[in-house]
Amino acid sequence: MLVYLRLLNESFSFAMNALRNNKLRTLLSLLGVTIGIFSIIAVLAAVDSLDRKITKDLSSLDKNTIYLMKFSFGPSDIPQWKREQFPNVEYDEYTYMKGAMTNTAQMGYQIFTKRESIKYDSKTVSDVNVVPVSHEFIDIQGLEFEKGRFYNESEANSGATVIVLGDEIAKQLFENFDPIGKNVRLYGKRFTVIGVLKKEGAGLFGDSNDTTVFIPVNFVRQLYGDSNTTSTNVIILKPEKGIDMEAYKGEISQKLRSYRGLKSGEIDNFFINVFSGFTDFIDNILGQMNVVGWIISGFSLLVGGFGIANIMFVSVKERTNLIGIQKSLGAKNRFILFQFLFEAIILSVIGGIIGLLLVWIISVVLTKVVDFEFVLGIGNVLLGTGLAALIGLISGILPAIAASKLDPVEAIRTGM
Repeated sequence: MLVYLRLLNESFSFAMNALRNNKLRTLLSLLGVTIGIFSIIAVLAAVDSLDRKITKDLSSLDKNTIYLMKFSFGPSDIPQWKREQFPNVEYDEYTYMKGAMTNTAQMGYQIFTKRESIKYDSKTVSDVNVVPVSHEFIDIQGLEFEKGRFYNESEANSGATVIVLGDEIAKQLFENFDPIGKNVRLYGKRFTVIGVLKKEGAGLFGDSNDTTVFIPVNFVRQLYGDSNTTSTNVIILKPEKGIDMEAYKGEISQKLRSYRGLKSGEIDNFFINVFSGFTDFIDNILGQMNVVGWIISGFSLLVGGFGIANIMFVSVKERTNLIGIQKSLGAKNRFILFQFLFEAIILSVIGGIIGLLLVWIISVVLTKVVDFEFVLGIGNVLLGTGLAALIGLISGILPAIAASKLDPVEAIRTGM
């Protein structure tokens, strides 16, 4: 064991000498490994950070949550012209389904409508994401409050002019003042602020709750009616845990088809979008990003491997005399082999560490500049280091074998 520790120490000394004596040549040769490790770990870290952000953003939603609407989350076999003729789901259908569906924990109604401006005194916030929803939304979405509350069933049903503000909207309108009980203007009406949501950070899919306001869905229905062509309506269903999802979707289809009077043989004029299908779609995109990252970095690692091999072949040639002396003093072929293998691994790991350091610097800068937490996990650090060591091992095999097979007499004579 002591022999191998001494061997490792000597290999490290030789690697450092290569860096000191031939700085430009060695650094250029290590550049391939550095770029390769940087590429793959940057992609993996980015994907991990995105995955963590997605998990955080969607943690409040059950994967079995269903969005019943006229549009599909993914591709559909139904022609687009036919899908465009599908009717919006209506509030009456929501009230019918709420009474007819079994095995349902929560059911809510939401309208996706155009963005609006909201005012308080002389301050105006434009392009605000207004979300008209029924009172069940708080239990479906799992909203968390900094102050106040969500509107109750009575307020929701009557279309009361009450409003819940996202953190960013509240700060822009009221700065450090308490907004609860204050009146803001929206749709030309005065709304009483009854709640402010906790800050959650930038949303990965566009608006986050920080830049959103929530109002009773029946206020918008009273304002625009149920035939507003500029909005999209959604019935959100949260099934009870442990149920058969296929059977549950079948019940939804059967109940809504019956309510709409669809005959046997007619296609569904609505889509049952399960939230897990959306998350699977995102996971597939992240997986493809990983594959692309590995392919791109693979070319850099290949170039880096040739660079390490080149350094080692040059090192063998420069130290031919020393190898001959070591062998004449009793050093075995295995000793010479490991000496050069360790040196190749050390050089490659140095290149990999530089790549990891670059990823870490960029992650720190991006986290501060953008409202997104870019994380370089310990798993990716270990993967990058291990990958660099593997490249060094593979690249150093041939030069190490060549060095170990040198004849001591010829080696000494050649080096003289």
